[in-house]
Amino acid sequence: MAHENHANTLPADLSAPAFVNGWKTRALAIGLVFSIIAAALAVADKSIDHVLRAWLLGLMLTFGFSVGGLALLMVQYCTGGKWGLLLRRPLEAMSRTLPLVFVYWLVIAFSLKKLYLWAAVTDVDAALKSGWINEVQAHAIEFKRPMLNPEAFILVSLFCFAVWAFYTWRLNSLGLQRDAASPETTPRWIKQFENISGPGVVIYALTMTAAVIYWVMSLDPTWYSSVYGLLFLVGQGYLVLALGIIVSISLSKAEPFKTLLRQTEQHDLGKFTFAFVMLNIYLAFSQFLIIWSGNLPEEIPWYLDRIRGNWGIIITLDFIFHWLIPFTLLLSRDLKRNKKRLILVCQWMVFAKAFDLFWLIEPNFKDAARNLHFSWGILEYAAVPAAMTAFWVAFFCTRLQTRPLVQTNDPHVAEILEPEHANA
Repeated sequence: MAHENHANTLPADLSAPAFVNGWKTRALAIGLVFSIIAAALAVADKSIDHVLRAWLLGLMLTFGFSVGGLALLMVQYCTGGKWGLLLRRPLEAMSRTLPLVFVYWLVIAFSLKKLYLWAAVTDVDAALKSGWINEVQAHAIEFKRPMLNPEAFILVSLFCFAVWAFYTWRLNSLGLQRDAASPETTPRWIKQFENISGPGVVIYALTMTAAVIYWVMSLDPTWYSSVYGLLFLVGQGYLVLALGIIVSISLSKAEPFKTLLRQTEQHDLGKFTFAFVMLNIYLAFSQFLIIWSGNLPEEIPWYLDRIRGNWGIIITLDFIFHWLIPFTLLLSRDLKRNKKRLILVCQWMVFAKAFDLFWLIEPNFKDAARNLHFSWGILEYAAVPAAMTAFWVAFFCTRLQTRPLVQTNDPHVAEILEPEHANA
């Protein structure tokens, strides 16, 4: 049957619905509550260490939303498709949250010696004699010192932020200029966005890889992986698509998305997300399989730190949460066409990505490697990222309200306004 409520014209008002203010208010309240909980847990734990580790998790999660949103925006400009008409403005709003992510990163930049072994160890020989580090760590720190040093960490990170900021400014400003342009100029605009976004995707992949190597991979200076950046790249697609679906379906309760979001495009977004679920597990399992089959002493400790000492429970849950549940549910055609159920799956995917980041980050530290145990500090991994994400959501809502939700001169507007048919 045709979609009975689907109109064939866009409404006059294309701004964000009034209930987005309610989202912002609730997000700020949640952020405040979890900030208080995090402070109480830090007092109970009598240490700031777990707060900083959890802060790094929150940084990587919100960084994934912001820079991942920018990357998916560029991918959309390169590929085209009706899904871009739905996600373009939410993706632009995600990219414009970069200033808040930069503020989050500053906390890490001022806490290098608390988080990174290579930053804390200034005299390798003295640290080795005292038993603080072992011979493998000493060799890795000494060998990688030209790269792993505070100055390089700061400079590379600032360079990456400058590149992301440039592309955010350029694509967002051109997006507004395109809104004011006549329909006849649309082919020229499409070509211009392709010319910017094509090289931009490559530059994003390189800068994002550099950032995750410094921010996460270097937590263990002995670890190396040629696929590490690609794992985060695919993980950001996994995360951003889940958030994009949540936002677009939630906005469809009112105009203009009530007219714009058809079951056909919703189903397509679900299939797109399913592809990232598959690619995500393929890369993660490929890395594990290669290292397991090689069984080299210099490679396997990273996995042993995350499997032994009760960490096997976490990696099992990570596999179930991060891949098995989304994969199984997104196989269903009916679920992908059901708004409430698809939102629940996407919310679960965001949680699963945060859980996966916990598994990646916490075992890098000596007190946690092969030693999963309860402490008040472990609870910081829930409270701190929840507060940071809530404040990010509030800022995202503010960004979302600053411009119309639909680009009216997009060539797909006429097509997406057509009524759906039974076999669509």
